[in-house]
Amino acid sequence: MIAIKAENLTRRFGKFTAVDQISLEVERGEVFGFLGANGAGKTTAIRMFCGLIKPSAGDAWVGGISIRKSPRSIKKRIGYMSQKFSLYEELRVSENLDFFAGAYNLSVSEAEKRKDEIVRQFQLEDFTDRTTKSLPLGWKQRLALGCAMLHRPEILFLDEPTGGVDPVTRRNFWEMIHNLAAEGTTVFVTTHYMDEAEYCHRISIMNHGEIAAMGQPAELKKQYDKETIQEVFVHLIKSDLC
Repeated sequence: MIAIKAENLTRRFGKFTAVDQISLEVERGEVFGFLGANGAGKTTAIRMFCGLIKPSAGDAWVGGISIRKSPRSIKKRIGYMSQKFSLYEELRVSENLDFFAGAYNLSVSEAEKRKDEIVRQFQLEDFTDRTTKSLPLGWKQRLALGCAMLHRPEILFLDEPTGGVDPVTRRNFWEMIHNLAAEGTTVFVTTHYMDEAEYCHRISIMNHGEIAAMGQPAELKKQYDKETIQEVFVHLIKSDLC
């Protein structure tokens, strides 16, 4: 089953083309990595998939819904975690969960049930009464992911979720991502950390708004005769400059 599909998806800002005719398919339960340097077009693409900005050309379907025709309908089917920490720092952990439960229009009973489940799932039991700003960054990221999952979205978009956290915390975060995928959630994650590509089922590498390569990490390393995805990435960028 295809969870996300794009056909010639394009976004221009004036004369600048941020995303240039990209096409891809992501299956249900897949962890799909969207790699690229800063400015490669990753965030613009993910904002289109989430229905936050309209494409200039082409189309994409998220959960079978066209982002061009019904962008608002998409928001009920997805969870979104932005690259900038977007929770309310002055609120307690429990209050942030309450706020997002209300934003997703959960009933009182469903909200209480999901809050308890999220607290256990992301091991936040010892932090519920603490203000969000007092949490270490890694725990803030856990909370942000939990808030994005409150309404049980079938597709989860994560925009550079591990930026600024230490390697151990990054690895733990990826374990949580794989646990969600194992339960059937499709995870579409942007990152500029090339080592994180190894945790994805498949990846694409963006360069100047285009998809320069796409496939399983092992396949890409074999195709380009490289030891790491970092080396594949550098090879593609250098090839583009020649």
